Formats: sequence, structure tokens, C-alpha cells
Amino acid sequence: MEVAGLVLAAGAGRRYGMPKALIAYQGRLLVQRAADTLREAGCIRTSVVLGAGAERVREAAPDLPATVVNVDWAAGMGSSLRAGLAALVGGAADAAVILLVDMPGVTAEAVRRVIAEVDAGAGPLPAAARGALAMGGYDGRRGHPVLLGRDHWAGVAAAAVGDRGARDYLRAHADRVRVVPVGDVADDSDIDVPSDLN
Repeated sequence: MEVAGLVLAAGAGRRYGMPKALIAYQGRLLVQRAADTLREAGCIRTSVVLGAGAERVREAAPDLPATVVNVDWAAGMGSSLRAGLAALVGGAADAAVILLVDMPGVTAEAVRRVIAEVDAGAGPLPAAARGALAMGGYDGRRGHPVLLGRDHWAGVAAAAVGDRGARDYLRAHADRVRVVPVGDVADDSDIDVPSDLN
């Protein structure tokens, strides 16, 4: 199974006071950390969706992998997810793992665990991986990372509006979503305001 990584990092971070992609955390920008997490987890290709302050982010983080600029970033996270999935369509990936830039506690081990769970269930058939849906599980709560098989990309994109991303699509297909426990190796708390860094 070939899995691509997708970092959603386009928002202006209004509550924080700056684009979250530019927030420094443990010696790296959040956007670099998220891209590193997907690379370390073994994703064949990682794309980063930028928007607010895109040029500043590129200047501050020249080591980022491929970037996609979402010109409609102000419409919400849904537009960034659509832009990111559209950028992956021409590639060979059977699935994509989605990370949000403001969740630095989601680890490479959590991503690997979700991928491994889907890979084991898919067996030798790429078609099975392409139909997969999976999420990290935190003591009964569903969270990131989120894995979307290629067969779902169009449906997810159609349902991604405003700030709702893949949420509505995953709820509509809840009986098909594999929830993989990752709470022992990850934390999906998000950074909304400066005090959250503590």
C-alpha cells in the first residue's frame, strides 16, 4: 500500500494571532514538525497546503516538501482539504494520511500504527486499501491522524465545506471507519492560543 501525507496548514490562526504554520515549537515550526512526522512515518510523498502567509512560511521553512497554495483558504479548512486531495490525485498513492498543523502531539508512531492497521487489512490488493477509512482513537474518542483511501477522496472533497473538513463524510460512513488506538503514543490536543504551548 502506498500512502501519501497531507498537512493542512493554510489558516490565519486568528485566535492565536498569526498563521499556525509559523509557530515555533520545540526548535521547529509547527508546519515543519507535521511534515517531518509524515516523512518519518513512511509516507511516499508529503504535500503541505498553505494559504495565509504562504510566502512567509516558505521563506521560514525552505525545507518543506511540495506545497500547494489554497487561494480560498479564508473559506475554511474544507477548501484546504479539497486543494490538498486535488494535488494528490495525479500521484500513485492508494491512500492519504491527513494531519492538521496545530496538533504537534500526533506522532510518527501513531501515523505508522494507523497505516499498518489498514495495510494488514488490505492484504495484497491495492483496491482494498483504496477503499479504507481509518482514524486514531483516544480512549473511545476519534481523532487524528485520519487516513482516507483514494476511492473516498472525491466524496470527502464534495462534503468538505467551511471548517468541517472530512468530519461529515466520516460520520456518514462511520460503520466503515477503522478506529486505531493511538492514545498511548500520541496526543491530538490542538494549539489555538499562545497559552496552549504550555
